[in-house]
Amino acid sequence: MADQQIDLSLQRLFGLSGAGAYKQKVAVVTGGGTGIGKMIASALAQNGARVYIASRKLNVVSAAAADINANPQTIASGGSCIALQADLTDKAKVQAFANEIKKREEKVHVLVNNAGMSWGSDLLEFDEKNGWDRLFALNVKGPFYLTTALVGQLENGASNLDPGRVINISSIASVVPGSVDPTGTDTSSYNASKAALNHLTRVLAATLSGRCITVNAIAPGFYPSRMTQHGIEALGDDIAVGQPMGRIGSTEDMAGLALFLSSRASAHITGQVIMTDGGYSLCYAAGSHVAKL
Repeated sequence: MADQQIDLSLQRLFGLSGAGAYKQKVAVVTGGGTGIGKMIASALAQNGARVYIASRKLNVVSAAAADINANPQTIASGGSCIALQADLTDKAKVQAFANEIKKREEKVHVLVNNAGMSWGSDLLEFDEKNGWDRLFALNVKGPFYLTTALVGQLENGASNLDPGRVINISSIASVVPGSVDPTGTDTSSYNASKAALNHLTRVLAATLSGRCITVNAIAPGFYPSRMTQHGIEALGDDIAVGQPMGRIGSTEDMAGLALFLSSRASAHITGQVIMTDGGYSLCYAAGSHVAKL
């Protein structure tokens, strides 16, 4: 192979060098008002992207958008964050949200399916409507219907070197066969829904590769969010005891991984579920865990 002068700079591969690296990029982040969704939305906006965040509670995403837009790095990069209200629990509502995006944008570069819910209950008294039906509708059907509804925007202008990106937010609960509630209440439906999302990620990756769209999943361990707030309050400083790295995940950890999966550096990666748990799932599998997640 002839020697080539290939640009391997950080700016080209990761788009992280200099202000406005993601300028002109459009991203959609569901559940973007708090926790992991807000971490990812902030990272994209601070690097110049126009980011739409959505939640059932408009006041929550409006406050988050105001916070993100006021960040000096967002201002310097030319990024922005727009709040939209959306209920993603059935196909019709998902389609209505997708139509709103389509009215505003011809192209979506990054779709982050983060909206989700958990459910903990006594094993023998598990609520069917909320614990299973509503949870699976939001955690599994929602990402499927939103991704398929936005396929046209995701593939518009995409190439195998710069594909459209879908990032599904899963959980280590998808591989760890135990409760994700530190009080020990059963979370079978949540674990099962995230395992389903992992396989849906692989199925959609295979299906959409011909359209130059990559589909990957991030499987977080313990990160600060409304979903984990109960566990953090219950365990306090002991929450880090069962973590091999001695801490829980941070905004920088999540932001860095999401930016990587949105960048040129990951254009040849699809159908993967990437753990970001500081090694916790390895220790759990080996039976050496201390604290329950």
